[in-house]
Amino acid sequence: MLVASNLAASSSEAISQPVASGGGNVVVIADFNVQVDLGAVAFMSRVVSTAQSQNAAAIIIEMNTPGGSLSDMFSIMSSITKANQSGIPTYTFITPNGLGASAGSYIAMATNKILMAPGSIIGPSTPYIIGGTALEQNHTQAAALTLLTSLAENWGRNTTAIYDMVQSNQAFTAKEAVAIHVADGSATSLSDALNQLGLSTNPQVHLSEDIYEQIISALSNATLDGILFLVGVIAIVLDVFHPTILLTILGVIAIVAGLVGAEIIGASLLGIVILVIAAALIVAELKLGHGFALMAGVVLGAFGIYYLSLGLQYSPSPITELVEIELGLLVVFGVIIGLYIRWVIGPIRRRAKLTGIEAMMGKPGVAITDLNPKGEVRVEGEIWRAESLSGDIEKGKRVIVKSLNGLVVKVTIVQEQPEQTTNDPKPKPL
Repeated sequence: MLVASNLAASSSEAISQPVASGGGNVVVIADFNVQVDLGAVAFMSRVVSTAQSQNAAAIIIEMNTPGGSLSDMFSIMSSITKANQSGIPTYTFITPNGLGASAGSYIAMATNKILMAPGSIIGPSTPYIIGGTALEQNHTQAAALTLLTSLAENWGRNTTAIYDMVQSNQAFTAKEAVAIHVADGSATSLSDALNQLGLSTNPQVHLSEDIYEQIISALSNATLDGILFLVGVIAIVLDVFHPTILLTILGVIAIVAGLVGAEIIGASLLGIVILVIAAALIVAELKLGHGFALMAGVVLGAFGIYYLSLGLQYSPSPITELVEIELGLLVVFGVIIGLYIRWVIGPIRRRAKLTGIEAMMGKPGVAITDLNPKGEVRVEGEIWRAESLSGDIEKGKRVIVKSLNGLVVKVTIVQEQPEQTTNDPKPKPL
């Protein structure tokens, strides 16, 4: 298996790591309050490049992470290896009440020292293959155990406790981790950690994810990618019913962002196919107009989003209660839009078909709002969205329908005849 071979390769690489010593003045502090994803990979690569360019004394990973993708975890561990090979030691400080969980625990275990603040935890470290078979799960878990054990051995940490972290999904508090030597010590704050590491007098460079890295992180979320895709399709469909151009532009942006995100995470083909079928159902609503196709498309799309992560390796699993709530809210949103089409847009479209463009042309009406140049008019007792062809029209003015564009009538103002003044001289009788 690919993941097993990656874990094994990382394991052998970790064993060969030397304990490096800093050779410069600057300490680079990385704010790792993020998920383990591609954005975090780009961020840590920038951290190491900055440290190398400034001949840093050390890198401090200020960690608070729930974990994330295993493949991205490997990339971050490679950056740590690169720093060590450059003679720059890397340390982890898990912040007060912070997490060094799941994939984060592997990253922490790869660093020279781990210091934990009060209230923080490290682990659990069990990996998951979304939708994987029992055999795949067992192979991945065994390889993960080998990796984390090798990392612990490399830095002289407790390998027995590591077994429980991987095999039994065990996590340890700061006090427990220090007592059993999963972590190397405790620190009440970052300044305390720097003091213990002998770096308190060094100048500091603080780095966090920039805008680009934050965008990449956001698009690394399979649930967000699927929601963006579906909402983008719905926006374009609604813009056909209510021409604004704006919804179409936003819809296209959302669809492209969703597809880019799916490419970034290497989403499963099954999930993408289901989303495409769901999009086809939503677009079919333009022809059908009863709302049910859109509702069915959104429900099917929710399943597609669920399957986007199929076969991907995470620690912890990305399928959480929060994701299930988000998908449930997406279905509710789809039902609401479907009912809107059924109860509001559908009757208007049917009325427009029955009325016909020819029958509407020349019909008189009254502006019930100001037309600047858009607003609403009443024509033969029915309210229509309208657009003026003769400049702004005040509320209450009489109009005449010139054309019908979708669900919008184009109107002009009725020119009122000037009243005859009373000062006009009367004709004299002969």
